[in-house]
Amino acid sequence: MRLFPLLLVLFPLVLLGCTPSGDVSRNAPFGVDSRGEAVDGLIVGHRLMEAQEYELALKSYYRAAGEEGVTVDTLSAIGSANLALGRLGQAEKILRRALEIDPTFVPAMNNLGVVLMEQGNFGEARVFFQRAFAQDSGQTDSIRENLKLAIAQSEASVYDGVQEQQEGGFRLVRQEKGKYVLLTEL
Repeated sequence: MRLFPLLLVLFPLVLLGCTPSGDVSRNAPFGVDSRGEAVDGLIVGHRLMEAQEYELALKSYYRAAGEEGVTVDTLSAIGSANLALGRLGQAEKILRRALEIDPTFVPAMNNLGVVLMEQGNFGEARVFFQRAFAQDSGQTDSIRENLKLAIAQSEASVYDGVQEQQEGGFRLVRQEKGKYVLLTEL
């Protein structure tokens, strides 16, 4: 009779000794070593971006931010993924936050310029491309091309005669040498 209570106490201890040692989770997939080193979330995210798997890349970047903390690299990567997904408002907010941390981070400046170009803010995009071009010393071809496009778009939007006529209907007409008349259609 006294043996039964003793077995009740010893049985859980025996079972505890039978479990494998280490950090094994019930939810871990079979054959996965949970003690192994994980691949950096930024590297995985960059590879997924190259494969045009933007949603998965965004999740990987969030994982990297959770593991490494919110850095200019992780914020810039998250902003890039949002840009690729067409989430321009989110991308703009995150990229501006990245530039608050490090105002000289070239990828964030370039990507923010792209976001602003997509939104039609050509003048502000031009400023960010110029800053990125200066920080990069003109070494990156894509930044140079983005800057050229932003300059062309910003100048076209400033000097667009059709736009001026639609907005105010004013025209500057030369009458004589050195004499101009401002005409309007009222």
